[in-house]
Amino acid sequence: MNTSSPRADTRAFDTAQFRQALSQFATGVTVITTRLADGSFRGLTASSFNSVSLDPPLVLWSLGNIANSLPIFSGNSHYVINVLGADQAHLAQRFSKRSENPFGDIEYELSRTGQPILKGVSAWFECHNRSRYPEGDHVIFVGEVEECAVQPQASLIFHCGQFGSTQTR
Repeated sequence: MNTSSPRADTRAFDTAQFRQALSQFATGVTVITTRLADGSFRGLTASSFNSVSLDPPLVLWSLGNIANSLPIFSGNSHYVINVLGADQAHLAQRFSKRSENPFGDIEYELSRTGQPILKGVSAWFECHNRSRYPEGDHVIFVGEVEECAVQPQASLIFHCGQFGSTQTR
């Protein structure tokens, strides 16, 4: 591996252009959920989800350094990654904002370790919080999948700042 290639002296783009270029990549939408020590739940919307390895089964997602939930997700042993279906944009919006009780009137069940699994999702992954890597202005979480389930359906996607779906019309 050649690691001696020179780095660019300056960037030929600004933050706005970088964001616009990134928005061209359509991505799935997830809600990451966990249980707090007091028994309450926390959840957040994340589109930075990816597979890492089949053996062992590993996935990753990332969270901003300034997120108020960073200490919670960094310290908890488990969390669930809920992959949203095409008709669940309301959940993505709900968990993208701070709220007193975002779980209040939504349906969920509890995983083996007591983490909330949102009803109707297309897939979910219960993960052991295996490792975390600070990079730039985010922390990359690697989870080892201990349990998962799938309910095949059209997926919710995020592209160019808007929700869409994989449904063909």
